[in-house]
Amino acid sequence: MIKTIAEINEKIKQGKAVVATAEEIIDIVKEEGFKKAAQSVDVVTTGTFGPMCSSGIYFNLGHSKPRIKLGAGKSYLNDVPAYAAFAAVDLFLGATALPDDDPRNRVHPGEFNYGGGHVIEELVAGKDIRLVATAYGTDCYPRKKLETWINIKDLNEAVLFNMRNAYQNYNVAVNLSDKTIYTYMGVLKPRIGNAYYCSAGQLSPLLNDPYYKTIGIGTQIFLGGGVGYVAWQGTQHNPNVPRNDKGIPVGGAGTLCIIGDLKQMQAKWLVGTSMYGYGVTLTVGIGVPIPILSEEILKYTTITDAGIFAPIVDYSEAYPQMKPGNLGQVSYAQLRSGKITIQGKEVPTASLSSYARAREIAGILKDWIASGRFLLTEPVAPLPGVEAGVTFKAMKERPIEE
Repeated sequence: MIKTIAEINEKIKQGKAVVATAEEIIDIVKEEGFKKAAQSVDVVTTGTFGPMCSSGIYFNLGHSKPRIKLGAGKSYLNDVPAYAAFAAVDLFLGATALPDDDPRNRVHPGEFNYGGGHVIEELVAGKDIRLVATAYGTDCYPRKKLETWINIKDLNEAVLFNMRNAYQNYNVAVNLSDKTIYTYMGVLKPRIGNAYYCSAGQLSPLLNDPYYKTIGIGTQIFLGGGVGYVAWQGTQHNPNVPRNDKGIPVGGAGTLCIIGDLKQMQAKWLVGTSMYGYGVTLTVGIGVPIPILSEEILKYTTITDAGIFAPIVDYSEAYPQMKPGNLGQVSYAQLRSGKITIQGKEVPTASLSSYARAREIAGILKDWIASGRFLLTEPVAPLPGVEAGVTFKAMKERPIEE
C-alpha cells in the first residue's frame, strides 16, 4: 500500500483526511493493526517545545532619513548587540546574545536575566524595541548615529532562522563531581544528585521519522505558532550515530535548519529563557507532519517512550573534556517516571522541554490539517541520511594544540 503526498493533500482539501497525533497513533495501531491503520490514517503530527540555542532572527529596518550604513558599526536592540555586517540596514539577532554590561559569570553563578531570546519574544509579542546604532558614514549613507524604537508591525520583513533545532535524541545530563555545576542542561547537583533530559520522546519529530524518509528540505512545519519550513539539515547533523533495532539513534543525531515568517508567530511559542549560571536561549515550539505513505513509515511513528533510549553523560568532566563513553542508557519512559537508577543510586529526573506543550503543538497541527488550513509539501531534497547512502562524518573531536 503506497500513498502520495498529492493524494493526501486532496483528501485534506476535501476535509476527508484522517489525522492523528504521535500519541494517538500508538493506540490506533494497537486496535487496528499496522495494515488497517496505514490505510485509514493519512497524517501523524509531532511536536516539541524546548530550549534551542542555535536560533535567531533577521530583519530589515527600512531606511532612516538621512540614510545610515550599519555594517561596520555597532547595533543594539534593548541593549543586546545585533550583528550588522550585511547590507546597510539588515540585522541578525542571535538567541544567546547578551548586553555588553551583563556581568555574565564574573559573580558565579550568573543570573543572565535578559538577552537575545528575550528580545525575540518581546518583538514577536508586539512590544516596542529600542534600537541604538552607530556607523562611520559614507557619501551615500552619511548618518553616523541612530536612536529609535522599532515594532514588528513596521518591519517589511522579519524572519526566524534557526541553524540547529529539533535534535534527534539527546543526552541525559548528570554531575559526578562534589560541587554543583551550571550547564545548558540545567543546574546539576553533586554526586549524581539529579538528572536532566531534553526531548519530547515519542512526540519528537525526528524520532517519528528516524531515517528522514518524509522530512526533507522544503517540508512545511508548525514553527513558533506560525508556518515555517525545513531549509536544510541543521548544523551538527550526524545520522550515522549508532541506532537500535527500530532505527532510533541512541544519542544526538539528526538536526533541522528551519525558517519562517516571524510576523505569523506567537510569543507563547518563542520564549526567551534564562539558564542560571550558563546564559540565555530561546525556547522554540516546532511541529512536523508525517505523511503516512506506507506501512513502513507508519511503523516508525508508533515508537513509544519505552523504546527510545538516551545516553547518561557526566557534565562535570566527561562532557567538557570530550571524553568518550557514558554511564549507561535509559529510556524516556524511565525518565518520565521521575526517577532512574545510576550506579545503584536512585536519582530524580526532570525535563528541560515541555511534554505538555509538545502535545499541544501536535494537537494544533492536527487541527490545522483536519480543517484544510495546512497542506503537506513534497521535500525538494532529502536530508543527508544513512538510507540515502550519504556518508556524513561526525565532527572531529580533538583538542586544539596550544
